[in-house]
Amino acid sequence: MVDSNDRPYFLWDQDLSLGEFQARLVDKDPDIRCYFMGKLLRQARPDDVFQFVSPQAILDDWPRVQRHLGQSLGLWQWLLNKWVEDGHVHW
Repeated sequence: MVDSNDRPYFLWDQDLSLGEFQARLVDKDPDIRCYFMGKLLRQARPDDVFQFVSPQAILDDWPRVQRHLGQSLGLWQWLLNKWVEDGHVHW
């Protein structure tokens, strides 16, 4: 999951340790939190995403997260809609 410098594989374009990244995912500033959540959803393998955030956390911040997803937006919209339909998370 991390390289020899404790940087997660999906942060290939930023020099942040795993701990620094995790702190940003719970930052009180929603712009910071949602930017890094979007980066996680966009660049990490989907199975790895849930080691850091829950489906409900993604849904709670969805209006701000979705603008950071680029081409992966469709996948995440589909997954969230499926989870809502199945009753696992709530809008």
